[in-house]
Amino acid sequence: MLAAVDHVQLAAPPGSEDALRAYYADILGMTEIPKPPVLAARGGCWFRAGAVQLHLGIEGDFRPAKKAHPELRVTDIESYAARLTAKGAKVTWDDNLPGHLRFHSEDPVGNRLEFLERVSPSGRDA
Repeated sequence: MLAAVDHVQLAAPPGSEDALRAYYADILGMTEIPKPPVLAARGGCWFRAGAVQLHLGIEGDFRPAKKAHPELRVTDIESYAARLTAKGAKVTWDDNLPGHLRFHSEDPVGNRLEFLERVSPSGRDA
C-alpha cells in the first residue's frame, strides 16, 4: 500500500547547482541535504523543509517543466509570497481553486512550482 510521497524530483541543466541552491535554500528557505556519494557524483542537489523533499537531478538535454509541477503547501501564504518577491522571485497569483489561496513561481532554470494554502469561510485551516 502507498503511504506517502517520499520526494519529488525535478530536472535541471548541468552546472546549475549554485543557482538552485540560491533559490531553494536562500529564497524558499529549504535546507540542502547530502546526497549519497554514488549519487552526488552525478551532480544535482536535494532539499528538505519538514517532511517535504525536492530532489534536483541533472539532465543533459534539460527542458523545464512548464505544466507539470510539485504543489507545496504553505502557511501564511501572503507573507511567504512577499518573501519570495523581496528576494527577486516572480510570484503569479491564481484564484481559480475555490477554498484555496495559491500562486506559482519558477525556479532559476524554469521549473514551475505551485504554492498553496487551504482556507475556509472562517479563515485558514490548520
